[in-house]
Amino acid sequence: MEDQVVLIVGGSGGIGQASADLFAKAGAKVVLAARNRTKADEKAKEINDAGGEAYVIEVDVTDHASVSAMAREVHDDLGQIDVLINAFGLGLIQPVLDIKPDHAREVFDVNVYGTFIVTQAVMRYMATDKKGRIIMFPGILGKSVMRNTSVYSASKFAVSGMTKALVEEQRRGEVKFSLLYLGGVDTDFWENPNVDMRVKKDKMLTPAEVAKAVYYAASQPAQSVLNEIVIQPESHQMV
Repeated sequence: MEDQVVLIVGGSGGIGQASADLFAKAGAKVVLAARNRTKADEKAKEINDAGGEAYVIEVDVTDHASVSAMAREVHDDLGQIDVLINAFGLGLIQPVLDIKPDHAREVFDVNVYGTFIVTQAVMRYMATDKKGRIIMFPGILGKSVMRNTSVYSASKFAVSGMTKALVEEQRRGEVKFSLLYLGGVDTDFWENPNVDMRVKKDKMLTPAEVAKAVYYAASQPAQSVLNEIVIQPESHQMV
C-alpha cells in the first residue's frame, strides 16, 4: 500500500479510524473525510505524529457540491485515488409504526443517496485513471433481516443492489468492488436514540478486527478482487 491514496469517508467513526491506522502503517496516504472533523483531526494528528501521512477533509455526504469538492480536492492534491472506503451510515432500528417519516428520509439520504453520490464522484476519477477499489458496508442487515429493521434494511439492501449493479457496469472496467457484510460492531452506532435495541458490546466485533478485513479487501493483487465477505460475532450469527 506504499504511497497509495486511501480515502475513508466516515473517518470520524470507529471502523474508519481503525482502518486508517492499518493503511497508514502500511505506508498509504490516508484521507479522513467526515462531517464533524474533531475526531478525524485527532486521528490524523496521531498518525502523523507516529510518522504516517494523514489528511482531513470535511464533507456532507448528502450534499452533492460538498462531495464533488471532496473528490476533486483529494485527487488534485494527492493524485490518483486508489481506494475508497465508504465507512459511513446512519442507523434506525424501531418498529415501523414508531418511525418518524423524517427519520426514515434521513436514513435513505445518508445510506443510499450519500453512498451513490460519493461513489459516483470518486468513480469519475477512478474510471479516468483506469484503476481503483471501492469498499462498501451494507452490513449483515443488507443481506438478512431481523425485526424492527424495515427502513434500515431497505437502505442497506439498496447498497448491496447498487454495488452488484456497478460490478456489472465495470465488467470491462478497472474499478473493483467489495461488499462487507458485518454483524454487530462495537461503535457509536448503538448510541443513536433511534436504534432501539439492547446489545452487549463486549460480544461484538471490534473496529480493529473489521479493519483487518477492510485492509485485506483493499490490498488484493491487481488481478484479484474480494467480492464479498460475511463476518459476525459468534452470538449474532444469521445465515
